[in-house]
Amino acid sequence: MGESYLVVDNLKFAYEGLFNPEEIYSIITSLFYERGWIWYEKMNQEEVTPSGRQIRMILKPFLLATKYYQLGVQMRIHLINLKEVEVERDGKILRLHHGVLRITYSGEVISDRKGLWKKPLFWFLSIVFEKYFFSDRKEKYSVKVKETIDDLSTAIKNYLNTCKYTYNH
Repeated sequence: MGESYLVVDNLKFAYEGLFNPEEIYSIITSLFYERGWIWYEKMNQEEVTPSGRQIRMILKPFLLATKYYQLGVQMRIHLINLKEVEVERDGKILRLHHGVLRITYSGEVISDRKGLWKKPLFWFLSIVFEKYFFSDRKEKYSVKVKETIDDLSTAIKNYLNTCKYTYNH
């Protein structure tokens, strides 16, 4: 594996209230599939406790930008104390979940993704080429990772903002 350049470092988001976890997962997956990213779900754990369900996920979608560069996003999603509730809206009963949602985003650009430039001379040449000749490409891919994370964060925030429901404990 080549050099990894961290573009977004632990951008955090937290929300407490009513939401549908399946819809949030659908928003995340659809955004990456629409943009041609390869989906990789590293971890998906669920634990049932007396205070509610605890769900932990680590999602690591990636995009093979070129033969040399790979873009990666890592999301740590933690759903805490999820309890299923029924909410009435416009005469319909909706089944939602009440709990805490925490998401941590990280993004990186990986050069020499196949590891072909590992020998010392080749490694030195790759660093020189990246720094002086191809710096615009790395910057372009860094912007693409930032835009993807920003679009994803905005889509999730918009969903959570539009699904404001009233719920009395």
